[in-house]
Amino acid sequence: MDAWLFLAQFATLAVVLGLCYRPLGDYMANTFTTRRDLGVERGFYRLIGVKAGAEQSWPQYLRAVLAFSVVGVFFVYLLQRLQEWLPYSLGLPNVAPGLAFNTAISFMANTNWQSYSPELTMGYTVQMAGLAVQNFVSGAVGIAVAVAIVRGFALRKSGTIGNFWVDLTRATVRILVPIAVISAVVLIAGGVIQNFNPVTAVHTIAGGVQNLPGGPTASQEAIKELGTNGGGFFNMNSAHPFENPTAWTNLFETFLMLLIPFALPRTFGRMVGDNRQGYAILAAMGVLFTASLIAGTLFELHGGGDSAIAAAGGAMEGKEQRLGIIGSLIFDTTGTSTSTGAVASMHDSMTSFGGMMMLINMMLGEVSPGGVGTGLYGMLVMAIVAVFLAGLMIGRTPEYLGKKIGAREIKLASLYFLTTPTLVLIGVGLSFAIPPVLHDLTHTSIWNPGQHGFSEVLYAFTSAANNNGSAFAGITANTPWLNASLGAAMFLGRLLPIAFVLALAGSLAAQDKVPVTAGTLPTHRPQFVGLLVGTVLLVSALTYFPVLALGPIAEGLH
Repeated sequence: MDAWLFLAQFATLAVVLGLCYRPLGDYMANTFTTRRDLGVERGFYRLIGVKAGAEQSWPQYLRAVLAFSVVGVFFVYLLQRLQEWLPYSLGLPNVAPGLAFNTAISFMANTNWQSYSPELTMGYTVQMAGLAVQNFVSGAVGIAVAVAIVRGFALRKSGTIGNFWVDLTRATVRILVPIAVISAVVLIAGGVIQNFNPVTAVHTIAGGVQNLPGGPTASQEAIKELGTNGGGFFNMNSAHPFENPTAWTNLFETFLMLLIPFALPRTFGRMVGDNRQGYAILAAMGVLFTASLIAGTLFELHGGGDSAIAAAGGAMEGKEQRLGIIGSLIFDTTGTSTSTGAVASMHDSMTSFGGMMMLINMMLGEVSPGGVGTGLYGMLVMAIVAVFLAGLMIGRTPEYLGKKIGAREIKLASLYFLTTPTLVLIGVGLSFAIPPVLHDLTHTSIWNPGQHGFSEVLYAFTSAANNNGSAFAGITANTPWLNASLGAAMFLGRLLPIAFVLALAGSLAAQDKVPVTAGTLPTHRPQFVGLLVGTVLLVSALTYFPVLALGPIAEGLH
């Protein structure tokens, strides 16, 4: 029965995503290659003083990304600090400075890490004008950067890689907003709430009183999943019935998380003039996602053979009965594979190896298929590394899509994939090495001592540095150290990789294309897909295996 349910849901996702792959991918390719601007776009360009036809070099593109990101952090921080004077504040006080700082960076960085209970901390105005707006534009930034590196492969002897403001505007207006509006209507039809009601006191059958919050949830839920942002309108996230009421809304929200990341390889193929290259990237993403989903589901269904878990039909602790293990694992594997961070069950309650799979999904660099834009440019960086390794084996200067991969490109690629693990390992190491921090960690933050407590801290820094946002919820992260350190990890984990990707895009765009010869490595065949998957696994295994052995592996073998 479990096998058939798994196959039915997985096949449904695969078929629907397959149907959307070509039309959406082609539409996005046209969006970023056409010279025509919409009226609303021209009005916005005039407002901010941008010439739509003006191209930017990679340093100019990067400066625009950095400026926009810093302004976004300031705006969200300011809204939180002024909350009690804003309309629809629900009587909630201003958010504390440390938490406001962490949250502002979190939503700018497309992480949506939440060290608080949303319904008890944020009023409707902050949720909509601050958090939901960042859900749109942070996703659009990821798409824009991905398009910039694709242009690097497509252009010849060019000193420019596009215009950030144009790419940002088009990604928001033409892609994210229309799909999010339609998706919100679908979610409302499925039972997700959308209102401005205050907290309602409900008298229960047992004679108690329960306070039920309302809120404009469906509109935020739609872009939260579509933009692979994560977070939640309620503390239970997508396990809450107001956010995710039924099994079919659970599958629909999973579809939204995967839609753009799995369609972008088609956009890549169209823009470089070879659709086969898009299929190769898609295949590598699909292999990694499928393998993780199967492994995680099996770990949770069997739960290590414990008789109580077997009697319950699997490890049901922390999972909603209406979704079950399979629905929960499909959602949560997607959330950690796409940098969304939304959860339909509590990862902290998973089996040791089931929780480890959620960690591994992030540690892979979130390329299976990754977030909107971030997954594509992350996989393209890994493809450059894979081509370089192949070149070393055959003694030939490596090339990818007609561009030579030299010392500069490899240095930038290396800096890209070393950034996140460096932030993770330094953050975890300092947390346990500094005596005052360790005391606060063990006496305030960690609720589960031992290997699982270590895993909770490891998960927090992995989630922050990879801009995922999910958590092992058995940790209290609203402390001075974790607010500051996780905020720094999110900020650097977002902007440093973007800087390296844009520098790589500029380096590639400046090159001419070299002709294909008999010695050129074909990068559209199954052999290259296998090499690419192996490169992703090898880089991650060598980097993270020691720290995994201290946490979830040690716990699982205990």
